Amino acid sequence: MKQEGTLSVKDVVAIVVGIVIGVGIFRTPSLVAANAGGPGLLILLWILGGLVSLNGSLCYAELATTFPHPGGDYHYITRAFGTDVAFLFAWARMTVIQTGSIAMLGFIFGDYFAGLLPVTGSASPFFAAGAVVCLTAINLIGLRQGKMTQTLLTLAKVLGLLAVILPGLMYAQPVRPAPVEPSSGNLLGLAMIFVLLTYGGWNEAAYVSADLKHVRRGMVPALLWSLAIITAVYVFANLAFLRVLGLSGMSTSEHVAADLVQRLFGQNAARLLSLLICVSALGSINGSIVTGARTNLALGMDRRMFRILARWHESTATAPNALLVQCGLSLLLILFGAATRQGFVAMVEYTAPVFWGFFFLGALSLIVLRFKEPGVERPFPVPLYPFTPILFCATCLYMLRASIAYTGKGAVVGLIVLFCGLLLVIFDKIKPSRSKRYA
Repeated sequence: MKQEGTLSVKDVVAIVVGIVIGVGIFRTPSLVAANAGGPGLLILLWILGGLVSLNGSLCYAELATTFPHPGGDYHYITRAFGTDVAFLFAWARMTVIQTGSIAMLGFIFGDYFAGLLPVTGSASPFFAAGAVVCLTAINLIGLRQGKMTQTLLTLAKVLGLLAVILPGLMYAQPVRPAPVEPSSGNLLGLAMIFVLLTYGGWNEAAYVSADLKHVRRGMVPALLWSLAIITAVYVFANLAFLRVLGLSGMSTSEHVAADLVQRLFGQNAARLLSLLICVSALGSINGSIVTGARTNLALGMDRRMFRILARWHESTATAPNALLVQCGLSLLLILFGAATRQGFVAMVEYTAPVFWGFFFLGALSLIVLRFKEPGVERPFPVPLYPFTPILFCATCLYMLRASIAYTGKGAVVGLIVLFCGLLLVIFDKIKPSRSKRYA
């Protein structure tokens, strides 16, 4: 019998909302607007993103409460599909998903920070690389942000959102809507990639469901309230952008939140908001650096061919090699984003196919484990099984297809990197002496 959890519904709601609402909402709305056929469809896409996230979080809630483990997806994929597929996930997380996310956040920081300075040309990649290097260096010497720093970073994010939503809805003169052309399926698929990217994080947050009191009774209300709040924040933020900038103004803006505030309150207010967003982005980058290094450390401990990543410094409580490798890969991706002149968009393209492919496997593992381990106690069986996980698997496959068909060079590069991981698995298989040690 599993131990009763200690978190209330309100606790889970606070954690999920805090994890999911990040700095992406300050960057992706312009990209969604550029691919939406009109204001109504734009808002509908953000509502649909909330529904998709709710469906996925219900599936992950069953996995998290049935198989509580800090490895999350890695653990579920291992149990369902074996160690080789799980290694591919760990490889993808190290080379594509986590490092791509670090580079992505770096470009958000770089875009807004460049707007604060009188620079010419594209300085965003330089600022993005500088942020990654500096934060990695801080982690290498063992410094950690304290509770007060994390509180300030969260406060910066909240203040930034309030500075956008409230004035945008209450004080702005609505922009006269310009005529728009209907969007094709291609553009809508691309728009949903950016929408669901902004909702990203609910799968991590679902792990706290293992600690929820009265999980059978409380899980659905906790997830419903969480995603309702998140969806409302995103919808109202986009309504504010539309009211002040219009759809065409949104689609051409590189820092949409700062442009909104500048139009309402002037340049100084916009600079202050950009500074708040930069601070919040730094906090997100640092968190990704810390968690990414930990998973790389675990990969080094599990696989002899990556044992260099397993080096640990007791005095500083850091994994220096894991941090350095992660930093180097992130810098290469920033360089790639700069070379394509797409920056943030290139990183979304790079990560999206791999991300949705393994998301599909994570969702499919729920169905597979129902057959493989039918006797395991499931504190929270997903409602409407098997319809709920099948629907989410279908969503993942659609997003996988969209991220391959409707994106550019970045998607191809991400898939090539994943293929290199597959070659490592094959290489491992043809070395019997090694494969025995990895078993």
